[in-house]
Amino acid sequence: MSEKDVQFWDKAAQKYAASPIGDEAGFERSLARTRALIAPGAQVLELGCGTGTAALRLSDAAANYLATDFSAHMITLAQEKLESARQNGLNGQLSFRQATVDTLARESARYDAVLGFNYLHLAGDLSAALSHIRTLLVPGGLFISKTPCVGDLNPLIRLAIPLMRLVGKAPHVTTFATASLEEAIRMAGFEILENERHGSRKSDTRPFIAARAT
Repeated sequence: MSEKDVQFWDKAAQKYAASPIGDEAGFERSLARTRALIAPGAQVLELGCGTGTAALRLSDAAANYLATDFSAHMITLAQEKLESARQNGLNGQLSFRQATVDTLARESARYDAVLGFNYLHLAGDLSAALSHIRTLLVPGGLFISKTPCVGDLNPLIRLAIPLMRLVGKAPHVTTFATASLEEAIRMAGFEILENERHGSRKSDTRPFIAARAT
């Protein structure tokens, strides 16, 4: 992840935190399915947690839940939300930390589940990110993702993204279609258990994929 992308998300963090969820019904379906997949007593890692919206909702399903993001400002806002939630009775072992998937993979901690919501298309090299995620999991651990597949979008939108990045209006985005994402996940050492669409709109380019480390 380039310094330019980190700066983009640091700058966008406040607005991102204040923005409403675009598809509330789809978000709730994804949370419910993720909660059902997290085993009791699980050690959970979330990558690209942003300001912690999903982590704050899911952390009580795990024994320990570490939510990470490469943006320091995102993590600062997430920690502020966590303090407020604890004052209002939030239970669960949740912590936030600034980190990237490659630095985490070099550490000794391993997890029963790794989550990545709206993450993989922003993580840089897809194969490298998936390889690090596989390293972070215990044998048989789960990788759960919900990822925008930019390759499935209208070609005009795909063309607009690099132009927007040139003027500082978008971060780097990795383009892949659903089929190539599935293949990359398998090649990284996973068995895909399910591939669902949780969006409530007519077109949903964000597959919800649960995969087991083999």
